[in-house]
Amino acid sequence: MDLHTRLLLKNRAWAAETKLNNPGFFDRIADQQQPNFLWIGCSDSRVPSNVITNSDPGEIFVHRNIAALVVSGDPSLLGVLHYAVSVLKVRDIIVCGHYRCGGVRASLGKVDHPILDSWLGNIRAVYEANASALESETDPQVREAMLVEEVVRQQVRNLASTETVQNAWAAQQPLSLHGWVAGLSDGILHELISITGRDSEEVFPSPPRNGERQKKSSAPTLATQAP
Repeated sequence: MDLHTRLLLKNRAWAAETKLNNPGFFDRIADQQQPNFLWIGCSDSRVPSNVITNSDPGEIFVHRNIAALVVSGDPSLLGVLHYAVSVLKVRDIIVCGHYRCGGVRASLGKVDHPILDSWLGNIRAVYEANASALESETDPQVREAMLVEEVVRQQVRNLASTETVQNAWAAQQPLSLHGWVAGLSDGILHELISITGRDSEEVFPSPPRNGERQKKSSAPTLATQAP
């Protein structure tokens, strides 16, 4: 059996089970979507938003790209952001990266494809802005995890500076921004940063401890890279 055919069969099994366990589910979601969340995540197949948050279809509006980046010149992301905030009126936007991210790892080496190399330049800019703190960490695994975390934080700051978010806050629309990181070794999500309004301070929860991030860094505070 072809792999894609297996996916179709699994879809039919899921649809049948959902109808049996939750009658009327598809009728409800067919009428409209009312998600409370916009999820900006990595394209990595191991971190699907609905699965790792145990959410149903219709709960999370999703945009994904390599390394979960918020880039000011990306029309796809900006279109999704505008629709989520201005039309769907989501209350929370989550930027979710993950440890052992292939995009972050690739940014540290040579990339031959020009489009991908340009995209990963956004990660390199974060590294360069924080090179002193990152390079003071001698454990390569922890250093990479630190970069993953700082990339997530920077994307939340980039998000806060977008016209769509600024306009929402100016109109006093309830909207909070969050930066999370997913651990592949345990499946747990950790919050790294939260911004709740135009004049609010950034909140930095304690760095997580898991298989990818074994210890809290004693390195200096990482710098903010302008979007």
